[in-house]
Amino acid sequence: MVYKMNIAGIEHELPLCRVTDDLYIGAFVVFGHAKLTVACARDLLKIAPEYDYLLTAEAKGIPLAHEMARQHEDDMYFIARKYPKLYMTGVFEVVVNSITTDKQQKLYLDTAEAEMMRGKRILIVDDVISTGESLAALEKLVQHAGGIVAGRMAVLAEGDAQNRDDILYLEKLPLFNADGTVK
Repeated sequence: MVYKMNIAGIEHELPLCRVTDDLYIGAFVVFGHAKLTVACARDLLKIAPEYDYLLTAEAKGIPLAHEMARQHEDDMYFIARKYPKLYMTGVFEVVVNSITTDKQQKLYLDTAEAEMMRGKRILIVDDVISTGESLAALEKLVQHAGGIVAGRMAVLAEGDAQNRDDILYLEKLPLFNADGTVK
């Protein structure tokens, strides 16, 4: 089963994936879809608030944040990592429970990058905002770093996220029944 939709002027098919017996979601994955990533970045930048740096969570938001930074001519953007890396000069962490992950995760931010965020406007970017758990974790990282959340953006808003007035997004993504019909 797939859900067909137009995203940033491009027709795209999202496979429907089971979350529970009576809840399915449309899986939006930008990996490997270069034209879609470019178009989404372009359209998000049209509605983006002023910012100093972009922040996204590893991994699906990375191509989007990279392309947004490239088009905006930013020198750098930040990635909250799922695991600390050897090259990180120090880390701090937050816990996140995402709808697309079957267990609790942590997100880590390098303390050197956090220093660069201090007092700066940080635009949080993700591919899909659904429950808002990942978004909340990223906000905690920004606050811990001493940054200012300039805005929250996603390509798609799913479920209750569509009703939030603090998120900018391109399209609404419905939730689905087991038979593929929209809830």
